[in-house]
Order: sequence, then structure tokens, then C-alpha cells
Amino acid sequence: MKQNETLLNTLLDNNGKLLLTDEEIGDDHIATSVDTPMRADAFELSDEEKIAQIEYHFRQIMETLGLDLTDDSLKGTPKRVAKMYVKEIFSGLDPKNKPSIALFENKYQYNEMLVEKNISFYSNCEHHFVPIFGKAHVAYIAEGKVVGLSKLNRIVQHYAKRPQVQERLTVQIARDLQEILGTENVAVMIDAKHLCVASRGVKDDTSSTVTSYYGGKFQEESVRQEFLKYIGI
Repeated sequence: MKQNETLLNTLLDNNGKLLLTDEEIGDDHIATSVDTPMRADAFELSDEEKIAQIEYHFRQIMETLGLDLTDDSLKGTPKRVAKMYVKEIFSGLDPKNKPSIALFENKYQYNEMLVEKNISFYSNCEHHFVPIFGKAHVAYIAEGKVVGLSKLNRIVQHYAKRPQVQERLTVQIARDLQEILGTENVAVMIDAKHLCVASRGVKDDTSSTVTSYYGGKFQEESVRQEFLKYIGI
């Protein structure tokens, strides 16, 4: 949290005003909040109402671009995009879609590290709304409670299904797991490609971005190195 607060403070003047332009923030992939920025009325509309509004506005975008929406290939696109936004790629914005996580007693008394690596995810950059995709590696050391392995994948995918910045995604996954498991002993590493880097701007399609979070025992060098060994780094 302190690291994120320090970053945010460097972006603000004494009156709390951002020192960077909107374009600079987007091109530099800067996040200004650990929480996904949401309006207070974000969930007043039903999914069906959101789909109808997005369909209308996306139709306007396509028409502004000069596309012929009477063509068989294009006429259904506004509705398809609207449904995809609400029901699929941005479904993680709505708390009702958060996966239910059941905790189990650690009856095996397994007190060593558990690692779920190479979790595939797809997200979208909140600055340009183009894909971010890659692998997440998640680990924890239990303190009495454990979760089913598939739930680790589902937590990653839930937070990925929203407009994101990779640093925020990393922290959100880690903090949620810490709260669920009741332990600080959680590590998350993400290695991802950003199409906002590969397909526009600098147009570098060979680079990837790595972010990490180490909590509790994972801040110890020996434990951290064990985690990195398991994920092949």
C-alpha cells in the first residue's frame, strides 16, 4: 500500500492535482488507485439496460467511422460487443460475479508453500481498451485454512475481467487472497503482454511486463527464492 501511495503522491501537486496529462498517464500505463475506479451508481442499471445503452453508443462509433451497418457482417456487431462487454470481458466489475470461495480446514496439516502457476488470463488495458494477456503465478502458505485449487484460477480471472493496469491487478489478486485465507503469506507474479504496447505507440511486440507482490513470509529472501524456483525463474 505504501508503494502505491508514494507513486500517487509523486503524480500530484500540493493541491492534489495530477501533474501528468491524460495522454502521458495512458502511454506510461500509470494507475492512480489500488481499487478499480467506480462511480457510486455503477450498479443501478441492470445488465440488460447496460447492454442496450452500450449497443446504441457503439453503433454511433461504428457509424462515425463510416462503416455500413446494413451489411450482414456488421449489423449485429453493436449488440455482440455490448453483450461481450457486460457478460464476458468486463464482468469482473460487478461484485455479483465474484466467485464463491469455500474454505476448508487444513486437515492434512500441510504447512509448506502451495503454488498454482501458469494461470492463463485475459484482461484489457484501461487506457486504450485493448487486450492484456499472460500468465499469473499464485502461492500461499496456509495458516489453518485452505481453498480449492480451481478457486485460485477463478480469483485471477475475476479481477482480470475489468479494465485494468497490471500493477493493480497484481495487488487486487494478492489482497483478496490474503483476506480470504486469513494470512499475509501470499505471493503473486504476473508476466503479461500489452497490445497497447505491441500494436500502437512504441509498437514493441517482443517485450512483456512482470509484476509481483510478496506478503508475509514471502518477504523473506529464502521463501521468495523457493517460490521463484517453483515457477521457473
